[in-house]
Amino acid sequence: MIMHRADQTLAISALKSAAPYIRMYKGKTFVVKAGGGVFADEATTRALVEQIGILHYFGVRVVLVHGGGPQLSELSEALGVPTRMVEGRRVTDARAIDVTTMVLNGLINTRVLAMCRDLNIDAVGISGVDAGLVRAHKRPPMRLAAGGEPVDFGYVGDIDAVDTTVLKKLLDNGLMPVVSPLSADESGTLLNINADTVAAALGAALGAEKLILCTGTPGILGNLNDPGSLVSYTDLAGLKRMREAGQIADGMLPKARAIEDAIRGGVRRVHVVSYRAPEGILGEVFTNEGTGTLIVADVNALSPAEQQATP
Repeated sequence: MIMHRADQTLAISALKSAAPYIRMYKGKTFVVKAGGGVFADEATTRALVEQIGILHYFGVRVVLVHGGGPQLSELSEALGVPTRMVEGRRVTDARAIDVTTMVLNGLINTRVLAMCRDLNIDAVGISGVDAGLVRAHKRPPMRLAAGGEPVDFGYVGDIDAVDTTVLKKLLDNGLMPVVSPLSADESGTLLNINADTVAAALGAALGAEKLILCTGTPGILGNLNDPGSLVSYTDLAGLKRMREAGQIADGMLPKARAIEDAIRGGVRRVHVVSYRAPEGILGEVFTNEGTGTLIVADVNALSPAEQQATP
């Protein structure tokens, strides 16, 4: 590719602007969670993995956690396995857990690793089952609303503990873990765990600098029906207000809980960005303006400059 002088100037200027962030984040751990919508087509998958690859090349210790909801629903329908969602979480019966294993540990994980190979990223695929990474128990039937009927989520797990030994060994050797959120209980029964929940738990256990949640929207929206109502930054109190006002609903509910768990667990900053934007992650990490929504424990801890344009 031949680059014109004006293009060279822009590229060098961009690198100079990014340099302070590269120095700041080199050697730090980022946990990136990508939902199954990212993997709907090759171009979107490549755009996301390219951005993650740049973080990896710059010395950021990246752990990629993936979901696979759309692919799971598609294969379930093809196999005649009904899909049921309750408050953004999937109910998983005995047949559905087999389909979940095929999609998460097979189709999605392998597809991401193949893209990483094409982009020369040294990646290793694992799941929550591997080396006791995520220890969980089967969720008991639970009543989601006062007076409501208990909901049995089936083979869905709640996390008991995380052992990051295997992740640290991979990261210490320059490898990027690609993590499927499937786990198991102490007797080896496979359990499906929400990928946002797993990403938050891993971020907290690793002491991650950032948890980045990639979604189909530009970030957290003030108005669910208006893509232009992007919330640039908020904190835990603001997140609670939005949830109580109904601005966070359906699939965003587990994300909001994961954000809260991550920050309370010690993750310094959580970012919600769009996987549709080819610069969504890099623009959020390496520019003052950002591209999505930044969530911190308390916005009062942000400097005035950050409140004007948050990195």
